Amino acid sequence: MFKMRMNIRRLTIITVALVTLWFLVSHSSLLEVPSSASPRHRASDIEHRINQIQLQMDQQLTDSNSLLAKVKQHLKKNDYIHEVPAKETLENDLDFESYSNPVLPVLVIACDRITVKRCLDNLVKFRPNKETFPIIISQDCAHNATFQVIKSFTEVDPTITVVQQPDLSEIKLPRVKVKFRGYYKIARHYRFALNHVLKTLGHEAVIIVEDDLDISPDFFEFFLGTYPLLHKDPSIWCVSAWNDNGKKEVIDTSHPELLHRTDFFPGLGWILRRETWLQLEPNWPEAFFDDWLRDPENTQGRSCIRPEISRTYSFGKIGVSKGLFFDMHLRYMHLNSDFVEFTKLNLTYLLKDVYDEALMSTVYALPEMSADEVISSAGDAAVRVTYSNAKTYQKAAKKLGLMDDFRSGIPRTAYMGIVTCFIRGRRVYLAPDYPWTKYDPTWG
Repeated sequence: MFKMRMNIRRLTIITVALVTLWFLVSHSSLLEVPSSASPRHRASDIEHRINQIQLQMDQQLTDSNSLLAKVKQHLKKNDYIHEVPAKETLENDLDFESYSNPVLPVLVIACDRITVKRCLDNLVKFRPNKETFPIIISQDCAHNATFQVIKSFTEVDPTITVVQQPDLSEIKLPRVKVKFRGYYKIARHYRFALNHVLKTLGHEAVIIVEDDLDISPDFFEFFLGTYPLLHKDPSIWCVSAWNDNGKKEVIDTSHPELLHRTDFFPGLGWILRRETWLQLEPNWPEAFFDDWLRDPENTQGRSCIRPEISRTYSFGKIGVSKGLFFDMHLRYMHLNSDFVEFTKLNLTYLLKDVYDEALMSTVYALPEMSADEVISSAGDAAVRVTYSNAKTYQKAAKKLGLMDDFRSGIPRTAYMGIVTCFIRGRRVYLAPDYPWTKYDPTWG
């Protein structure tokens, strides 16, 4: 990426130089004065020709400035994204053909919400291929009204099936944990459902959604395009359709193709392979499985891929969190509406060896600003906002409009301690001011 910017700058300099040289050569005849002219006529003619040259030079300067402005705009757009060559490059780099016809079942986790119909309607609406994306609904709770809604789909489409979680027993908990019983049931249900799809049915991978999620038009294309990364890069254990900092005010809505690496498990529409599940399942937690997956010790320090713009949106206000998290955060998330052909993009910039070097060289070469300056000033050049500890991180994150909490010491969407956002037309990196080596679990 740095080399690309340098090449563009060199091209700009060479272009301006060539334009100037052409101008001087093509207009050199204007300075020639016939030897037979009188001194007064010669002076008048020279003055006239000089005026002509001045006008033409002014026009050339205007044209050169316009060219330079276009190049600067191009550089700005490529400050933090990588070029996306044709599909042939992707096939060579990620061996796309090996994964061009995968079967990626969609597992819908359902319980007692009849609004599962909204989720299933969208899955059916945007599903490009029934054979590639069979839909498997796993229902807990034995809620009959919800089951009848699910049956209305399974009875008309054999590629949509339902399985019911058999263990409906009450989970015995100490009094202090009774209020968290819902989280225990969810973890139990996930364990059953993932075992059913990946062990009993033997699928190679699974896309997991919950019954309260809307999806973007390119939801399936997103997973089809990123799936090869799970095979190519052992440092990636999941791909998620969710950006925890996905509010419209802090994302770049002009680049729906942009993806990032993250050390923070996003959830809310994600894919994992059977191989990974077989590693996770023996130690699966009794509750709060999502936070368990955010502990690097449980995921062997691996990362996930997440989008700049979320491909899912949660419409389920009422759940185990009693709607509090929805009102404070989820309702403001922005769902992508553009269709991006991810299977035709070169996503090799997300491979660890490529991404890490580009990220660090980019971020720590940027000018530094405070969070207050970012909010109060205008500009389009990328900047770095630094933090030194949990307190200074949270202060800066709040000012920038980001979520400021931690899980196992990891800020939401962070990668190698760096959180990126897009504010008022400017790419902003919230980065540690010290050499980052690992997350501190005492943060938060």
